[in-house]
Amino acid sequence: MGRYRPPRPKGSNYITPEGESALRAELRQLWKVERPQVTNTVHEAAKNGDRSENGDYIYGKKRLREIDSRVRFLGKRLEAVTVVHDIPANTAKVYFGAWVDIEDEDGELQTYRIVGPDEFNLRENKLSMDSPLAKALLGKSLDDEVVFESPAGRRVLLITNIRYG
Repeated sequence: MGRYRPPRPKGSNYITPEGESALRAELRQLWKVERPQVTNTVHEAAKNGDRSENGDYIYGKKRLREIDSRVRFLGKRLEAVTVVHDIPANTAKVYFGAWVDIEDEDGELQTYRIVGPDEFNLRENKLSMDSPLAKALLGKSLDDEVVFESPAGRRVLLITNIRYG
């Protein structure tokens, strides 16, 4: 059994202005604040001599590799994304960046915002546009019924409100 894993399918390259600023803030935090602190810790730990049993040195180097990896990823990702600033001409349909209120078969109301894969967060009700629910919602209008397959089975939802901004 090898370590090979097939490449993951690429997500969409769209991002909201808020998502872009969050990624830029994370990049700035890692590069300007966290990396200099860890570098200083590793430098001080290296002065102590034997590095093979020096926890600060070993874990500091590991953290530096993690930071550098994330910085490389964020730099490449920020070059590749397309920031969507504009509100669509037809605000009666669900497009990228929309807040969508949906009602399920039990009458429960939920609100989701359709965002890019880099900024989805279900705790904040931000739904990736690559998710099955978002794919089912995109292009639909107010009062449309949406049918999609969830892990729990087939679900039918009703779009009760669409808003932007």
